[in-house]
Amino acid sequence: MIVGIIISLVWFLAWASPVEAVCPVCTVAVGAGVGISRWLGIDDTVSGVWMGGLVVSSAFWLASWLEKKGKAWPHKRFWAVLLMYVMTLPPLYWSGMVGHQGNQLWGVDKLVLGMGVGSGLFALAVWTDKLLRLTKDGKVYVPYQKVIIPVTLLLAGSLYFYMLTK
Repeated sequence: MIVGIIISLVWFLAWASPVEAVCPVCTVAVGAGVGISRWLGIDDTVSGVWMGGLVVSSAFWLASWLEKKGKAWPHKRFWAVLLMYVMTLPPLYWSGMVGHQGNQLWGVDKLVLGMGVGSGLFALAVWTDKLLRLTKDGKVYVPYQKVIIPVTLLLAGSLYFYMLTK
């Protein structure tokens, strides 16, 4: 299975176009964060932060890809995020990873809560990158800014939940 995932990632990155809504490196970093946090047995809120970032990253890629194919529609990012959540949450529920009464924080399932926060942080990161580029005539302030901002915000969200649930 791991070999299949690696081959899929290499294939995907090899065919990715250079101008996307979210860069491939950032998506891979988010995906690695999900895998590592689950492997280490870290609390579901922390894992959820990275899963939420991955959901939004994938949705933005889907919206960008569909637009390139001439399939533009109003609020494309919203619908792409909704589609990705519809494709993510039911399997998590059916597999028993979501919905346990004892696995809640603030009355919300920990994984779902983390995903919501991670999705918001990732969307905020994309918006922040665009805002920073507007203030500098489309140029970045630091190399890999498009990667650094989302990963930093997701790390901050992870640290918050880690300290909260420790």
